[in-house]
Parts: sequence; structure tokens; C-alpha cells
Amino acid sequence: MTDAQGPVAAIVPAAGGGSRFGGAKLFAELGGRPVISWTLAALGDPGSGVDELIIAARAPDHARLAQVALTVAPRLRLTLVEGGARRQDSVRSGLNACRGPIVVVHDAARPGVRPALVAAVIAAARRTGAATCALGAVDTTALTDGDRLAAILDRDRVVAVQTPQAFRTDWLVAGHVAAAAAGRRADDDATLVLAIGHPVDVVAGDPRNRKLTAAEDLEPLRLALQPRAAS
Repeated sequence: MTDAQGPVAAIVPAAGGGSRFGGAKLFAELGGRPVISWTLAALGDPGSGVDELIIAARAPDHARLAQVALTVAPRLRLTLVEGGARRQDSVRSGLNACRGPIVVVHDAARPGVRPALVAAVIAAARRTGAATCALGAVDTTALTDGDRLAAILDRDRVVAVQTPQAFRTDWLVAGHVAAAAAGRRADDDATLVLAIGHPVDVVAGDPRNRKLTAAEDLEPLRLALQPRAAS
């Protein structure tokens, strides 16, 4: 369905202010390094399948992010673009700089990602056009109506969606264009691709690939990253 030999660009939306974290979380110390360095190092690993790195961030952060990227992911061609007020705006800005047939989007605040997971999502997108990683539900899941349970969901059909997510570039561009025209907002890019009628495959996620949201997430992430720090 896509050019299997085409280069892959990775867009990293990194313009968030970290309000729930209480500060600039991407530069917070994690295992002796900034959070963002772990994310970029995984994408820069040759095993990830990524060829180009596009970081969408606030202009005052560009020089610092470039220094980190050149240190931990020197093999990747680096482009820095202006991030937006919302994650969706940042990804759209990154797409304007994307030239390859496949694009992978990964949250900057998921430093626990492994290169093999990035490669698996990219491989699935090469086969079918779009893919995301996700974790199966462990607990009983339900819909609520106010403070009451409304319905119990089938746990076998419920997943917690993560990034990385990978797509045919033209599909993701079309998803963003349609969303902008309709004023549609989404928390991830798979939602936008689904909304224009394309299927999205699911690849098994990784519990270590958790998102850094609050300060209390740092310790579990530090433990998850210990094997990488020792390698």
C-alpha cells in the first residue's frame, strides 16, 4: 500500500507548557538526563526505522532541543518548527515539513518508548496505511453517567491507546485538513484518520511506555528506564 523503501519522518509535538506537571516537564531530570533526551534517543536508534526528526516546539526552546537532539540522535536529519497552542496544531505544523511517504508521531512526554515498538508501528503502517500501539484493558471498564455506572464495557475490546502512531503521510495530512475544516479536535492522530474513513491497525503496546503527566510519574519512569541506562 505504501513505498516500503521510502524514508520515515518522526514528528514530536513538544510545545506543551506542562501545567499539570508544574513546570517544563520535558527538561525535567530523569535518570540523570532531561526527559526529552530519552524520547529522542529512542527515535534516533537505528532500530527504530526513523530517518528524519521533526520537533514542533515553542521558539525559545528550539536551541536547547537542537542541542539535545544532536547529542542523542545525531544520525537523524533534524528540523525544528513552531509548535501550536494544542497538540493537534503542533502535529499539523510538523506535517508541513514532512516529505516522506510514512510519518510516525510520538509524544515527547513518553520517554519509555523502545526503538522496537517504533519499528513495529511503522511496519504495520507500511502494510496497511495506519497503525497505533495500545495496551489491553486489565481492569473492568465502564461508561459513567455523572457519578453512576451507565454500562460495563467488554474488556476484550477496550484498549488504552499510546503513541507512537504511524500513517501514510497523505492520510494524516487529509485527516488534519478535514479536522481543521470541521473544527474537530482530537487528542491523538489516529482519531483524525479514523474520522475520514481509514482503518487503523493496533500493535501491542508497552506498559513502560507511559506518559509523563504529573511529578509522581517520574519515579515509575525512572525504574522503567534503568535497563536502557545500563545498556
